Amino acid sequence: MAPHSSLALIAALAAATLPGPVAAQTKPASPAAAGKLVFMRCMACHSVEKNGPNKVGPNLSGVVGRKSGAVAGFRYSPALAAAQLTWNEATLDKWLLRPAGLVPGTSMVFAGLPKPEDRAKLIAYLKKPVP
Repeated sequence: MAPHSSLALIAALAAATLPGPVAAQTKPASPAAAGKLVFMRCMACHSVEKNGPNKVGPNLSGVVGRKSGAVAGFRYSPALAAAQLTWNEATLDKWLLRPAGLVPGTSMVFAGLPKPEDRAKLIAYLKKPVP
C-alpha cells in the first residue's frame, strides 16, 4: 500500500469512528444552567446565595417578584430607591437590556445585555439559581 493510501485509510477510519460535532452530542442545557454562564458577568458585583452578603450590588437571591430597592442593608441610588418597580420577567428584561433606560439616574453602570436570549437565560437563572 502506498504511503498516501495509508494516510487516507487512517483519516477515513478516524472520521468514521470519531463522534460528530460536539454541539450535536451534548444535551441542551436548561435555561437556568445556561443563565448561570451569563451570570458570570454579574458575579463581581452580585451574589445569589440565599442570605448571602451584598457586594457592590445587592444580593439577587429571590429578586424575581421582589420590589425594587428592597434588600435590607443595601444602599440604593435615590433613583432606584424611588422607582417602585416589581422585578418580574418584563421589568428584568428591560433592566438587563439597559439599566439606565429603565431607571434614569441609577448608579448601576452595567451597559446591558443586547441579546434577548442572554437576558432570557439570565432571568431563568435568577428565578431558580442552579449550583
